[in-house]
Amino acid sequence: MKEGNKITTNSPVIYVISDSLGETAEMVARAVASQFNSGNMEIKRFPYVNDTEQIEDIVEEAAEHDAVIAYTLVLSELKEKLREVTSEKGIPAVDIIGPMLSAVEGIVSVPPKMEPGLLRKLDEQYFRKVEAIEFAVKYDDGKDPRGLIFADIVLIGVSRTSKTPVSMYLAHKRIKTANVPLVPEVAPPDELFRVGKKTVGLTIDPDLLFQIRQQRLKSLGLTSKANYANMERILQELEYSREIMSRLGCPVVDVTNKAVEETASKIMEIFFKGESYD
Repeated sequence: MKEGNKITTNSPVIYVISDSLGETAEMVARAVASQFNSGNMEIKRFPYVNDTEQIEDIVEEAAEHDAVIAYTLVLSELKEKLREVTSEKGIPAVDIIGPMLSAVEGIVSVPPKMEPGLLRKLDEQYFRKVEAIEFAVKYDDGKDPRGLIFADIVLIGVSRTSKTPVSMYLAHKRIKTANVPLVPEVAPPDELFRVGKKTVGLTIDPDLLFQIRQQRLKSLGLTSKANYANMERILQELEYSREIMSRLGCPVVDVTNKAVEETASKIMEIFFKGESYD
């Protein structure tokens, strides 16, 4: 059937056009279609549209159907082209995010970035953070040395040198971090010597470590005379850790009187100079 400039096939189709993935416009299109009991209404998505020729081709195809076009285009050149060709073909076209952009722009002091795919980038950052947190939990305290080769950073040090909290802080920066405790009676896993230049040692002043361990024992209801908080034992552990760190040739960060954020920032400065992990 011919209507004006359109040749229709009586099969309604919603065309979704985006210069990113197009998930937002498709979700809106499906929500609208559901209001018409149209479970069989076809929705065709065209993601990553980045030139005017693609716009023309899609609209030409849409003109052969009873079509509506929903779009999330932020590049002005593409939006103008789409409006021009849909007007010529008599095809309704709905800007999904344009009105909202304009409304928000009216109440904030900065213009929109008008950059395609920003939501996808934010989503990717979120999922990388979740993945890094799960990694830090799974490979905390040397639980599974096989995971060390998959880490971005491997922390080593004696007990109570903030390995776990620093690992979790780095994980929230989307950095996969594993940590391995150094104990004189337990040989470090072989994997530690195969991870390359991504290991960092954490050390601490022995007097402060003595105080921290005593407090730890008290919080557990144990006697402060335990070997764990014995100064001779602490010095032995720290000397052992220095030997291992020397063998590895890794950088060493002194965590004495440092907040977790300070230690993590120092580590990121060592390994990721110039990169943003906000």
